Amino acid sequence: MNGTSSARLYRRTLIVIAGWACLASPHTSWGLDVTQPIPTERRETVSLADATVRALQSNLDISISRQNRESRLADIIIEQSKFDPNLSLNGQYNRTVNPLNRPVFGGTVGVLDQITTFDQRNHSLTVDAQTNLITGGNFDVNYSPARNSVNQNVARGFLFNPSWTGGLAFTFTQPLLRNAGIAINTTFIKVAQNNAVVEQHVFRDRVMTVIASVEQTYWEVVFANENLKVAQAALKAAEELLAANRAKTKAGVMSIVDVLQAEAAVASRVEQVLVAEKTIRDQEDQLRRLLNPGEEDLRQDVRLTPVDPPVTVLEPLSLQEAIDTAIEQRPEITQAKKNVETGELNKQFARNQLLPTLSFQGTVGLAGLGGDYGESFTRNFSGDFYNYGAGLVLSYPLGNRAAISTYNKRKLEAQNAEVALANVRQQIIIGIREAVRRVQTDFKRIETTRSARIMAEKQLQAEQERLKVGLSTTRFVLEFQRDLATAQGNELRAIVDYNKSLSNLSRHKATTLDRYHLELS
Repeated sequence: MNGTSSARLYRRTLIVIAGWACLASPHTSWGLDVTQPIPTERRETVSLADATVRALQSNLDISISRQNRESRLADIIIEQSKFDPNLSLNGQYNRTVNPLNRPVFGGTVGVLDQITTFDQRNHSLTVDAQTNLITGGNFDVNYSPARNSVNQNVARGFLFNPSWTGGLAFTFTQPLLRNAGIAINTTFIKVAQNNAVVEQHVFRDRVMTVIASVEQTYWEVVFANENLKVAQAALKAAEELLAANRAKTKAGVMSIVDVLQAEAAVASRVEQVLVAEKTIRDQEDQLRRLLNPGEEDLRQDVRLTPVDPPVTVLEPLSLQEAIDTAIEQRPEITQAKKNVETGELNKQFARNQLLPTLSFQGTVGLAGLGGDYGESFTRNFSGDFYNYGAGLVLSYPLGNRAAISTYNKRKLEAQNAEVALANVRQQIIIGIREAVRRVQTDFKRIETTRSARIMAEKQLQAEQERLKVGLSTTRFVLEFQRDLATAQGNELRAIVDYNKSLSNLSRHKATTLDRYHLELS
């Protein structure tokens, strides 16, 4: 006997020993240990509509986007507040005691020789109200009554001691070139309003993105659950084949090799069940994270059971209708349009800044003097004492390079905003075309994979019948079992992908919220 023959004999001996070991322990199973008590699990059924509502209420990304939207609304008020009136009050008390030197009074004699101190006391109040005008000007009203007194021996020549003075002044300033006009001075209010609209659509886009993610993950949970059923069915079929092979081997009508092949198949199918169960848990966690139930709930082992079956019928599709809907409703279009408006506003403002600064200034003042406040107040408005003035102020930086560069920059930004709008429109159209094709392709996949699954079922059934009459082998039956499981998985994948494609198309059309009749506040 040569070496090759000896090796073959050795391998056959090992196979026979292993086979008899399998037969001697017919109850040996590669399946899960069912002797241990199964821990109680909390299960929660969830529909797709419920999941979307919960995500809308609690998702962290949506909460952040909602706060950003509120922040943009605050920016509008900040810009509008620049035209709010401002009132200021300034109350002062001052006392001055200075020494006097005789030369101050020249050659005076008599009482003045006795005066060595100048004691002055002043009480004043200034009330100032000013406001920036929407035309770019400024209007200011100032009223400043004051009480002034000096020591009597110094003030003998004064008309009033103490004396009350009152001053009322009106000042008006209006730019005539740079920063002149309502349109220029409301630029940043309009920019803030545009930014608020943009942020509103960013919020809407974020909501649709989250809901689309919920839909995608929901269908993955559905797939994982159904795929587990396929894996369990494949395991059951392999176990049934193993039991049949053991019985036939004991009866001496089947080879030990067939038992070993069935044992290996069962072990492989057990692994597939374990992996499928883990996938379910992973997808449930992904869905739970999107719903943001809170940390305490996340710590709990709660199983999510989807209740909505996937759609398996072809929904009516129109490429042109889908494109038109997307162009009309996509938030990115509105965002890009508002960015174009903002770019034009900034360009117009920068163009205005190229002009010289030419401002008109005018003042009108009234004055009053009396021995008490009432007398001073009356004379203040008598019109006997007044002042007025008017003038023009011109300023222009030589070269004006900063303003010119800023204008050129804003002009380029406005052009880029228009290009970005065109680019967004193109991207949306291309995205819609791809999304429609994906829906159509995935529906055809359902039909083809269903046919493949039916054929695999028939092939397996035929091969099992051949095995019963000895015209086939365990290996061929196991291969057809595996082919059937693969075909079933492919059909499930095609169905789930089709539903995910419908979700993706709705996201591209911006009709995600419409599907659930949701309104954003």
